[in-house]
Amino acid sequence: MRIRAFRVPRARSLIVALCLLTAAGRSDARTSNASLVLPPPQAAPEGVLLVFPFENVGAPPRLDWVGEGLEELTIQRLSTAGQQVYSHAGRLNEMDLYGIPSSAKLSRATMLHIAEELDADYIVFGNFSSDGSNLTVRARVLRTSPVTLFPVVTETGPLTSLMELHTKVTWRLLSAADHGYPLSLNEFAKLQKPLTLAAFEQYIRGLLANDDETRLRDLKEAARLEPDWPDPAFAIGQVYFQKNDCPTALPWFAKVPKAHALSVEAIFATGVCRLRMGQPDKAQEVFTALREDLQHNLVSGADLPEILNNLGVAQARQDDLAPARTAIGRAVDIDPDEDDYPFNLGLLALQQKDLPAAVTYFTEAVKRQPDNPEDHAFLIYALEKAGKKDELRAAREAAQEEFGEKGLPSLKFDSKHPESLAKYERVKLELETTSLRLELEGPLQSASAAAVTMPTDGAAAHLRQGRQQMRAGRLDVAEREFRAALASDPHNAAAHRELAEIYRRRGKLDDAVKEMQLSLAELDSASVRTALARVYLEQNKPDLARAELERAVKLAPNYPEAKELLGRLEKNKATGGAS
Repeated sequence: MRIRAFRVPRARSLIVALCLLTAAGRSDARTSNASLVLPPPQAAPEGVLLVFPFENVGAPPRLDWVGEGLEELTIQRLSTAGQQVYSHAGRLNEMDLYGIPSSAKLSRATMLHIAEELDADYIVFGNFSSDGSNLTVRARVLRTSPVTLFPVVTETGPLTSLMELHTKVTWRLLSAADHGYPLSLNEFAKLQKPLTLAAFEQYIRGLLANDDETRLRDLKEAARLEPDWPDPAFAIGQVYFQKNDCPTALPWFAKVPKAHALSVEAIFATGVCRLRMGQPDKAQEVFTALREDLQHNLVSGADLPEILNNLGVAQARQDDLAPARTAIGRAVDIDPDEDDYPFNLGLLALQQKDLPAAVTYFTEAVKRQPDNPEDHAFLIYALEKAGKKDELRAAREAAQEEFGEKGLPSLKFDSKHPESLAKYERVKLELETTSLRLELEGPLQSASAAAVTMPTDGAAAHLRQGRQQMRAGRLDVAEREFRAALASDPHNAAAHRELAEIYRRRGKLDDAVKEMQLSLAELDSASVRTALARVYLEQNKPDLARAELERAVKLAPNYPEAKELLGRLEKNKATGGAS
């Protein structure tokens, strides 16, 4: 994984259970002409919920899967009821950034910190116990700002009735949060998809499996037992997608129906597969349709940079270069930190033999991501071809200081055949769904759902508004929102971190350092320490940067961005190069 600029953690992109993404879609634009179908906006539930696994406090080890199972069921039940809910994957990724094992028992304070990082307004947690035949489930809701703990909800029944028992638990949680909740238990239960316990157990065991063979075996058994349940099909498609086996992945993604929360991600992965399979025309159909449907159906419209980038790549591979530059240029405007987009524009400019533009785009890519050697290599190539001797000398010196004498990759393509540049194109493999959630004026929900209105006038709401304004480039407005978040919660680590990002963008590096240090004082984080290290490098303080990266790697040993940057610093130190 290439090192990224300091930005919102990827966990926020994994909100696959949000009801606003119950937007439907095409399983493949080639085979279906049905548009995404979204119901009209209803009364908007303002609260975003984060669900944690339920702790095993007295059940046999063979039932350990129930903890994650209850988490997943809660996410599904709440989402179906119209609530905005973070996914299981989003929670796991965020915990990994803080070096928290997925199996760790979490205190309420730790849960609150994780919820703060994810801008969640409410936490759902609980525990379960069983004597092997009967099951007792206890669940609670915790509001993050101001901190308020709702009464515990307890239900007991035969283990075989887990699905029905949990439905009642979830309904009681919603009823406790809103005493005027309009649905009866029977009405709420009718909203839920009926699932057999056997299929659900296989699905959860598949998600928890440590190897692909076991994962596929369990997920396929769940799909066999519940052939009309899209979740196992999507999970199977994802396994094959990650193995780059697109011919096998596509039929599974096609099983995700238009009205399912995973539809948008399944469609996006389908488009990526079409690119991988050398079918840019079909990829263009998929990404164009997905973009148009999102723009048409969402309240404020939506342009996601990953979709625009991949659409541009598909167009470029068909030699339709002008529209490709327009699409990717829009992605550059939307995401001010990502270097892949200006890099792809640089490749397009080379194909069109527009050397001044290529220099401009590769310069922008290097500015956005100084740690990417490929960006530097192409900048040097473009400067050399453009005959810009002074700039070329400066670029070579900067690259040598950063990577050493032989630190840049050799570029292997035929300049007489521009299409040979295609192997360097950067295709986005994952869709950032956070902006979808934050750009909506209100979440979309099924016409039959009755979402609880959970007021959010605290820090989390200001953080969401601030991040939305920052993505739009309105830094002054964003700063006011982050300061309002701190006024509501003076110990909010995320607000300090976002203020640091604003100062970094403005070139106020000393102020950025102070805000990051305040953030770390409230909540230690590998991502913030890595961001702080980058600022120290900009200030030419390599020893301080190295110390922060060592702490980041110790905190989160699997955090690739910290490991990669630390490795580069150590290599430069060993070879006598500049840090």
